Amino acid sequence: MEGLIVMRVLFVTFPWRTHFHAVVPLAWSLNTAGHEVRVASTPELTDVITGSGLTAVPVGPVESVLTKLEGLTDSEHRKRAEDLAERGDLLVDFAENREEELTWERLRWLYRFFSETLRTMNDSMVEDLVEYSRWWQPDLVVWDWMSYAGPIAATAVGAANARMPIGLDVEGRMRRHYLRLRAQQPETEREDPVGEWLAGWAKKYGKPFSEEMVTGHFSVDQVLGSMRVEQKVPHVDNRYTAYNGPSVAAEWTRRDPEKRRVLATFGLSLEQTAKQQALSGEQLQAMLDSLADLDIELVLTLPEQLERELDRVPDNTKIVPFVPVHVILPSCAAVIHHGGIPVWLDAMAHGVPQVMVSRVVPDISERGPRLERAGAGLWYPVDAEGDGHLMEKMGGAAPEAVGAWIRESLVRVLDEPEFLAAAGRLREEALAQPTPNDAVPELERLVELHRSR
Repeated sequence: MEGLIVMRVLFVTFPWRTHFHAVVPLAWSLNTAGHEVRVASTPELTDVITGSGLTAVPVGPVESVLTKLEGLTDSEHRKRAEDLAERGDLLVDFAENREEELTWERLRWLYRFFSETLRTMNDSMVEDLVEYSRWWQPDLVVWDWMSYAGPIAATAVGAANARMPIGLDVEGRMRRHYLRLRAQQPETEREDPVGEWLAGWAKKYGKPFSEEMVTGHFSVDQVLGSMRVEQKVPHVDNRYTAYNGPSVAAEWTRRDPEKRRVLATFGLSLEQTAKQQALSGEQLQAMLDSLADLDIELVLTLPEQLERELDRVPDNTKIVPFVPVHVILPSCAAVIHHGGIPVWLDAMAHGVPQVMVSRVVPDISERGPRLERAGAGLWYPVDAEGDGHLMEKMGGAAPEAVGAWIRESLVRVLDEPEFLAAAGRLREEALAQPTPNDAVPELERLVELHRSR
C-alpha cells in the first residue's frame, strides 16, 4: 500500500441477518490483510455480529426492525402507495425499466415511500454513528444499500464510502430514472425526498449534499457480470463467498443421497411475518402434494411452527428447521427457493439449476428473467408480457396452480440437460471473479482517491 499503512474500515448495516451475512467474508479479508474492521448496527444485531468473530459497534436504541416497519404501515405515504399498488402501479418494484411505466407520478410516490422507509430504518442510528466515527476516524465506510446512516457518517468525517448492493443494483438504475424525470418537471415541483433527507443530515454536520451520498463513491458488487445491471459509478468485483452464520454439517448431509436430492428453502422470512412469506401454507402444502410421487429426496427447510400446520408430509420429503445452504447444495440436483440473494448466488456458485418462486424481493422481476435467459433455471410467475408485478399475482395464485407449476418446472430442470449445462457455465463465471482477498488492493486504491482528509 502506498500512503496508507493500515485502513480503518467501518461496515454499516441495518439489523437483518442475511444482509449482514453478505459482508462478513469481505470484512474478514480486510481484517486478515491487516486493516482494522468494525461493524455498526443497532443492538438487535450485536450477537449476530460478534458471533461472526467481528467487532460490533451498537448504535441507536434497542428496538426491533420489525417493530419499526410495522409502525410504517400506518403512515399516509404507505396507504397512498398501497392504493397505487391495487391499481397495478409501482410500489416497491425497483426493477421496473419500461419507459411507458416510468411516469413522474409513480416514481414520485415510490421515492416518497422509499424515503420514509429509509428514515425509519436509519435516523435512530445516525447520531451515535457519527459520534463514533468522529472518534474512531474510519478511512472507508462500507454500507448495505438500505443503510444510509453509513454515507451520512462518512460525509461527516471525510471518509470514502462504498455502497454494497445485495442483489441486482436496480435501485441505482431507478435513481437515474428518477433524476432524469425530475429534471423535466417545473422547478417548483422538483422534489427529491431521498436527497433532501440526506442533505438535512449533511447540513447538520456542516457538509454539503452530494449524489455520492446516494450512490457511494464506488460500489462493491458480488453479482456475476452477466447478471449485473448497468452501473454509473466505479465498482469492485467481489466473488460471492458463502456465510450462513454458525453452521454445522449434520450427519445426514455427510453422505451421497440415494436419490436425486432437491432442496426447497424459503429463507428466514418464514420465521418473521406472514406478510413476507413467499408461499402461503396452502401453497406450500400444494407444492408437497404435487411432488409426492417423484423419485427424489426433497429436503424442505421449515420452522417447526409451520411444519405443524401441514396436513401431510409425503414419504419422499425430509423436513428440517435449518440447513446451511452451502453445506447441502453440492449434493443437490436442483433447488426450489424464494428468490433470496444468498441461495440464488450459492446455487450459481455450485452449478445447481434453480426454480424460483417469489413475491417479496424488490429486484426479482429483473433477476428472474435474467436467470431464465441464462438457461440455468425457471421463475414464477411468468406471463406473456414478462410482467413482473409479483405482489398481486403470487399472493392470489391458487394453491393447485402453484403446485402444478413447481412440479412441471422441477421436472424440467432435473431432466433436461441444458439446465445443468447452463448452471455449470454460471459456476465457471463465478469462479473467475476476484475473491474478497483479491478485492482488498482495489479497495485500498479507491480509498486513497476518495477520502477527503
